[in-house]
Amino acid sequence: MTFADLAGRLASILQSIGFADLVDIAIIAFIVYQVLILLKKTRAFQIRTGLALFFAVYVVAITFNLKTVTFLIDNLLQVGFIALLVIFQPELRRAVEQVLSGMSLSLSVFRKKTAEDLEVDRLRKSIIAICDGIERMSEKQTGALIVMENFTRLENIKRTGTAINSDISPELIGTIFYDGSPLHDGAVIVHNGRITHAACVLPLSDNLEISKDMGTRHRAALGISEISDVIALVVSEETGTISYAKNGVMRRNLDRQSLYETLDKEFVQPILSAQDKNSYSRFLRRKDNEQQQ
Repeated sequence: MTFADLAGRLASILQSIGFADLVDIAIIAFIVYQVLILLKKTRAFQIRTGLALFFAVYVVAITFNLKTVTFLIDNLLQVGFIALLVIFQPELRRAVEQVLSGMSLSLSVFRKKTAEDLEVDRLRKSIIAICDGIERMSEKQTGALIVMENFTRLENIKRTGTAINSDISPELIGTIFYDGSPLHDGAVIVHNGRITHAACVLPLSDNLEISKDMGTRHRAALGISEISDVIALVVSEETGTISYAKNGVMRRNLDRQSLYETLDKEFVQPILSAQDKNSYSRFLRRKDNEQQQ
């Protein structure tokens, strides 16, 4: 195929393009752009150059009728699509969460949000940020200890740390627990969807039946969960394992999805279960009363 043949084919394609084709192209371009935005700063985005080169070779093979190359790539694509779904399952799940969250916000424009809706939205955003931060710490095998207050306030514990009072983000969690940070050696306290304190000292558990492979962070998480109704999240510095302690019991080897479901059940579902306005008001009053004690 000569250059003149290629130019003639291109001219023929351009002449056949109509308004509907332009709309079709615009929609696909928008979808691709949004997908790239969602995948930015993830492992999937980091291999974009390799994927672009792969598809460029595929286009060249089809254009010049390279049958062997086309055959190999066709077969790789059939297996590769499934492999990509498995490899990038955490990123895809996070992207779906963000899309669904955006859809929820769009639908909320058409109705007035109640106090319950606002509380749920805020807590779920903070839970997603915590899960993202914990997952990053796990991947890097960076030790972390996050205590999420429930009804019992930890004022004595907070006095041992540094006040922060900030919205939660994965970047902030990573900065706090970075090995060179002055705040990394201690626990972060989360209250009402915000980080209130960092570098807090927790009491260690006196339980003699604790596994020998549990370090100081795990013992501190168990210790604080034995004397309060908190959820204490731990990332092991040695293995990257994610665990959480509640009521003096440690649950280990969690992934991001199971962690999200646990936190949603502990902090969001009690609000959703209070269906009518009166029961939700009683729920808030009970929480305020517990915190004042």
